[in-house]
Amino acid sequence: MYNSTRGNLLNQSASQAIAWGMVPGGGLFVPNVIPKIPWQQVQGISYPELVVKIMTPYLAEFASEVIEHIGLIYSQEIFDSDNPAPLVDMGGFGILELWHGPTAAFKDMALQILPYLLGSSLKNLNDNSEVIILVATSGDTGKAALEGFKNVKGISIVVFYPDGGVSPVQERQMTTTEGNNIHVVAVKGNFDDCQTAVKEVFASDYLKEKLAGRQMIFSSANSINWGRLLPQIVYYYWSYLQAILQGKIEPGAKLNIVVPTGNFGNILAAFYAKEMGLPVNRLICASNKNNVLTDFFKDGIYQSIRTFYLTMAPSMDILISSNFERFLYEMSDRDTDKIKSWFQELGNSGMFQVDQKTLERCQAEVFAGWADEYQVLATIKMGYEELDYVFDPHTAVAIKVYEDYSRLTGDKTYSVIASTANPFKFASSVLKAISNQIEASDEWEALEKLCLKTGWEIPRGLSNLRERPENRVLKCEPWEIKSMIEQIYNL
Repeated sequence: MYNSTRGNLLNQSASQAIAWGMVPGGGLFVPNVIPKIPWQQVQGISYPELVVKIMTPYLAEFASEVIEHIGLIYSQEIFDSDNPAPLVDMGGFGILELWHGPTAAFKDMALQILPYLLGSSLKNLNDNSEVIILVATSGDTGKAALEGFKNVKGISIVVFYPDGGVSPVQERQMTTTEGNNIHVVAVKGNFDDCQTAVKEVFASDYLKEKLAGRQMIFSSANSINWGRLLPQIVYYYWSYLQAILQGKIEPGAKLNIVVPTGNFGNILAAFYAKEMGLPVNRLICASNKNNVLTDFFKDGIYQSIRTFYLTMAPSMDILISSNFERFLYEMSDRDTDKIKSWFQELGNSGMFQVDQKTLERCQAEVFAGWADEYQVLATIKMGYEELDYVFDPHTAVAIKVYEDYSRLTGDKTYSVIASTANPFKFASSVLKAISNQIEASDEWEALEKLCLKTGWEIPRGLSNLRERPENRVLKCEPWEIKSMIEQIYNL
């Protein structure tokens, strides 16, 4: 069963938590009990079998054949190989490649199966409503959600992205997605503007009443939806099993997990894996120049009103990290009064400060650091010249913060770095980093030149992207998102 982080809704089923996406009135769903699954229980099994083993305890009312079918989605038909998340050894650390799905980003690992989780949830609830998926994206979630939900019967999807705040490849991926149930909206603002406005839509009784009269409901494909977060736990177990098989750690030894993150969902999945029994030493949170999380872990003050930067790692250009609420819920001993108070303060004043005990627990769990734009370029160059590997900007942020952690602490624990995007999604930045001599007139020429320079193949999801016909893109201001939804659905 699932409770709200703010105490305003208790004992909901997994189906209800997934169908709603976020708690009406504010808050996020969290499981009442975190199941214990020692790594020994999953040793020697395939990825589809691991999906079943990890996800079943969280989905009590789901039929076993439904979860087994979900596991089989991680196949070569959708992903590049039978190993959807390979661990590539770099010597003292490993790169967990999470970008072998159809959109070349880690969001595929969850969003390819969320439609099945959502459909099964509605069936379990005997709910025949049409579902409207609302997505705010800083780049990768939008395309991955569109790809997962396109042409799914009984579901439509609206993606809001910051106009000018995503890479040209990310934008083109979204605007060329084919489907009879999709809508793409460019918002004149940043990701936080999109995310805040979408949350307000979820909380709008006015819109919910209008939808109810049409037998329609809202749901989310962002990581605020537990159905998005749950599948991400699986690949951290998978990384551990691969590290053992590769002889990088002794069975039972701990490893570090390094995650480049803006919304805190991907690293939160690693935290839950640790709570379930995965042997993890430290979680390392890597931020770009929008380093609101790094600052929090220093002094316990979350300050979202600050300069917002557009960076080479746009998926991390976020100042309000939605999933951080779940983490603080766990660090405060699930104190719903504290969570409600802190996040009300954040909404009212743009900041809050946690108590000393909670801060100390946060610091014991997570090391946080950040990398500026120059350091990102330098790290990509180092990876190419010294490791014969091509990092995308987000992965480069993680590598730089990992290096800082190693230097500061002297910790020699084998570390897994979550690589969240294929470098070709940010070809111009990567090309600039590895060769100042090679110039490209635009992102599409950069794709070709990066391929020639590195010998890496352009992912199938990005090939011929420039030639694909674009769909109509709607545009609005952040405060117009509610009316935009009413317009799209004739409410």
